[in-house]
Amino acid sequence: MPELDTLRGIAIAAVLLYHGFFWSQGIGGLVGVARLFVLATLPGWLGVNLFFVLSGFLITGILLDTRRTSDYYRRFYVRRALRILPAYYAILLLLAVLRAASPGFLIFSIFYLSNLAPLFGVAASYPVLWSLAVEEHFYLLWPTIVRRLSAKAVFGCACATVLVTPVIRWIEFEVGAGEGLSSYTWNVSDALAAGAILAIALREFHKDRQWLMRFSALLISSAIILELAGARFGILTRLRPLGAALQETPWNLMFTGVLGLFLLFGTTPWRFLVVRPTLRFLGDISYGLYLIHLLVFEAYDSISKRYFPHLPEMIGRFGAMWVRFACAAGVAIILSYFSRRYFESYFLRLKGKWSSETNKSVVPTSPRRSAFLDTR
Repeated sequence: MPELDTLRGIAIAAVLLYHGFFWSQGIGGLVGVARLFVLATLPGWLGVNLFFVLSGFLITGILLDTRRTSDYYRRFYVRRALRILPAYYAILLLLAVLRAASPGFLIFSIFYLSNLAPLFGVAASYPVLWSLAVEEHFYLLWPTIVRRLSAKAVFGCACATVLVTPVIRWIEFEVGAGEGLSSYTWNVSDALAAGAILAIALREFHKDRQWLMRFSALLISSAIILELAGARFGILTRLRPLGAALQETPWNLMFTGVLGLFLLFGTTPWRFLVVRPTLRFLGDISYGLYLIHLLVFEAYDSISKRYFPHLPEMIGRFGAMWVRFACAAGVAIILSYFSRRYFESYFLRLKGKWSSETNKSVVPTSPRRSAFLDTR
């Protein structure tokens, strides 16, 4: 489904812009267009939510398609391990060699607990790893739920997660435990569940294209209404109860609706709108790029501080920010491309060999892409 690579490309581009500008540089001293541009990169942190929605949709679809196979668990976990672990542990090794993360944080990260490290007083010294921990927790729990429960029960679990997770965030905020509102697994699982809901509905409940169009439009319009209605009551900030509970909810709804539209447009003559070569390229290398980009930004800062300390004075702060982004993001993209082609791809080629079915008498219950989506 190449249209989903485009969505991945949008997600990683948003994260790159956020970390390249607002997160690391801020808006202090900026005016006019420069200030507006940097402010516009602030929502880029929501690119991780888009990744979660995509992951919930794709992983749930894979699990539903193979849950009747005899090697269900082996096939899933071997393929996930080959896709995720090599690059993940390579970045941990690199962080250790460069001393770019604390030993305590690296120990937590080895066991995919980086998002929970603050609970034990360990600072998240390489922040981007938190979302990989959330994904891994999802992989550990969700396959058993999909395997053991009926489709309707799985659908109910996903819906309950979407409803209950904001309540948990609100409770944590009220009791003064708001540090992990955006990183602890139980506080962000509603994004994964939102994608799962769409995957289950399309595969198991025989929804048609018209339904998907209406459902996507409903989600997008509901997200806009919720955001506008909640703006005056604090939904835009986690410093107020409504925002602590619901700040991310409209965006999860929006991304699920957009995902539905991308699936529809991807099987029509309008496919060119959602299959964009540049974004597909970024989407293809997005995993490695997500892992490495922050380290490259930090390396640029260290080098420029040592050898080019007067650069901001020479070309202005906004100009220096753009030079920083172009150099660091460019290097990160190149490194991610080579990683994907010459490192990650080696392990990806092993998927078929290491996860081949031992009993082919049991076949998947449905194709990877729902039949109605192939109707043009």
